[in-house]
Amino acid sequence: MVRLDTFVSGSRFEDVARLYVFDKKLRLLALDALERIEMAVRVDVAHLLGQRDPLGHENPACLHGNFTKKVITRGPDTGKTEHQVWLERYRAMLKRARREPFVIHHQQKYGALPIWAAIEVWDFGLLSKLFAGMQHADKEKIALQYGAPDGQTFASWLRSLNFIRNVAAHHSRLWNSNVLELSPVPNGWPAELVNARPFFYFSLMQLLLQTICPQSSWGLRFKTLLQTGFPSFASGQLSLADLGAFPRWAAWTLWPQP
Repeated sequence: MVRLDTFVSGSRFEDVARLYVFDKKLRLLALDALERIEMAVRVDVAHLLGQRDPLGHENPACLHGNFTKKVITRGPDTGKTEHQVWLERYRAMLKRARREPFVIHHQQKYGALPIWAAIEVWDFGLLSKLFAGMQHADKEKIALQYGAPDGQTFASWLRSLNFIRNVAAHHSRLWNSNVLELSPVPNGWPAELVNARPFFYFSLMQLLLQTICPQSSWGLRFKTLLQTGFPSFASGQLSLADLGAFPRWAAWTLWPQP
């Protein structure tokens, strides 16, 4: 659909305000879900790598060879490995957190933070990149816990969800945004799902939350927001289809049913 510079006849400032409020509530729901997902995956990554080496996040032997040995050939990080770039970002975050008591304690007593402490410094992006750099068997083990078909797919889910998290955290418009970090639609999911639209990624959040906190009301709150909180536009110019919701999405068994 082509967006013009002129206002559609009958447009009201009230509708604009209601759409903003809807988007704000949508962003808060995204952050609520992603906080739980991030914390859960952090624990799994730290537990698995920490059993092998307390400094598994810094030890190339604990990670995949492509992540630790393959040299980047283009861009500002040319000549470095992805792990080296990851470590640089981790150390920058560690520097910003240098006055945190747990950081001071570990650096003074041990010289470095073990992975179960280091995860407190990471953001979602750093977590998703380290997961993508883990050994194949390790990724598979964690991915299967969350209903993902394989580790590579779960890595793409985390990357996409990090994109959603950044949009929401920076107060950008989310409801009809184009998602740039795309993940494949799981087999057996409705064919109408569009992986360039946010609804698909809210569906992934719901899938993961069913494992992480199966008694959560998050799915019901999301469903209620879409059913009651989206403004009604007489012109028909805007609809939940712009979010990526398909006809009869509410009847999909992924979402709570009456």
